[in-house]
Amino acid sequence: MSRGSARGNNRGGRRSDKKAAYSPTVSKTLLIGAGAVFALLFGIFIAVTGNKPPAPPASAIGGPFQLTAQTGAQVSETELLGKPHLIFFGYTHCPDVCHTTLFEMSEIMRALGPDAKVGGLFVTVDPERDTQDVLKDYLASFDPRIMGLTGPRAQLEPMLRAYRIYAKRAPGKDEDYAVDHTTVVYLMDKNGRFVTSFNVNRKPEEAAKELARYL
Repeated sequence: MSRGSARGNNRGGRRSDKKAAYSPTVSKTLLIGAGAVFALLFGIFIAVTGNKPPAPPASAIGGPFQLTAQTGAQVSETELLGKPHLIFFGYTHCPDVCHTTLFEMSEIMRALGPDAKVGGLFVTVDPERDTQDVLKDYLASFDPRIMGLTGPRAQLEPMLRAYRIYAKRAPGKDEDYAVDHTTVVYLMDKNGRFVTSFNVNRKPEEAAKELARYL
C-alpha cells in the first residue's frame, strides 16, 4: 500500500471518529446538561440578589474642601448642596482654554435664565498668583453665578486629589510661567455628588437643556 493511501485511510478514520463524537444524541445530552447548569446558577443569582440589579459603585470624584472665594468668604463642599454645579479647574494666566471654558459655562447659564438655581466653581491651580483680588477681577467678565476659589497650596492640594486633577507648573523660572492641568468640566448634582464630565463645547441651548434635568 502506498503512503498516500495510508494517509487517506487515516484521515477517513478520523472523520468517522468525529462524526461519532458529534452525533445528535451526544449533542442533545450536552445541551440539556448545560441548560440545567445555567438554570441552577441563575436561580442562585436571583436568590442572592433578591431579583434586584447590583448597586453602582460610589463615585471616586469629589470630597471635602475648604477654600476662599473671590468675595473673601470661606467656602466648603456644602456650597454644592441645593443646586447643580459645573466645576472647572484652571488659572487666570491661562492663555486660552480657561477663558474659553468659563465663557461657555456663562453662555449655558445665560441660556438657562437668570433665575435658574445653578452654580459654577472656578478653582485655581495656581494659588500663588491667583489671589482673591485677582480672581475677583478675572471673573467679573463672566456669569456672576460662577465662584472663584483659591487658598494656600496646602488647602488646595487635597481638593485636586479628590477631584482627580493633574496640575503641574511647566519648566521655567520667569513669572509668566504656564501650568499644565486637567481641563475637564465636572457636573455635580444638587446633593453634591458627581454626575458626569460635562461637555460645554456645544450650542448653549443644547447644554442648558441637559443641565436643566438636574435643577
